[in-house]
Amino acid sequence: MSSFNKVILMGNLTRDPEIRFTQNQMAICKVGLAVNRRFKDSKTDEWREEPTFVDVTIFGKRGEAFEKYHRKGASAFLEGELRLDNWEDKNTGQKRSKLYVVADNWEFVGGSKDGGGGGGGGGGQAQREPAGASSGGYGDYGGGGGGNGGGGGNAGAGAGGGESSAPGFLEADDTPF
Repeated sequence: MSSFNKVILMGNLTRDPEIRFTQNQMAICKVGLAVNRRFKDSKTDEWREEPTFVDVTIFGKRGEAFEKYHRKGASAFLEGELRLDNWEDKNTGQKRSKLYVVADNWEFVGGSKDGGGGGGGGGGQAQREPAGASSGGYGDYGGGGGGNGGGGGNAGAGAGGGESSAPGFLEADDTPF
């Protein structure tokens, strides 16, 4: 029987990323992510949000870059897989387990650092180089400007190549790794 294990999450960081290094100098970045589920309450007929808190681990250079560019409250888009750890509690002797996500990839989400320009509307277009294209760059995601003077788009930090020509995006020389 075949299996498939893929998780895609977008939410806000519940704490600053914590990074540590193994004896072999491999980075291990631990992140807490709050992902909201929005639904209409059938009793009050009002919209509600219910958060789900997810622990995420990012290994290697991707983890180092994530820790460098993200802080508590920031939005993050993560792709990865579910893992289950089992262990025995040293103090009580009880069997314990924890389900968490190991992220393979992450993307910048939200506006650019410089605000990305004012003005209203405009839908964005998404473009991403195929995963096989390896120019060492990053896939770029065009962003939709905001309705109330929001602006800018999202710069990708995932697999793929390409450079952005839109203002407010990371250029190839500005990328974290």
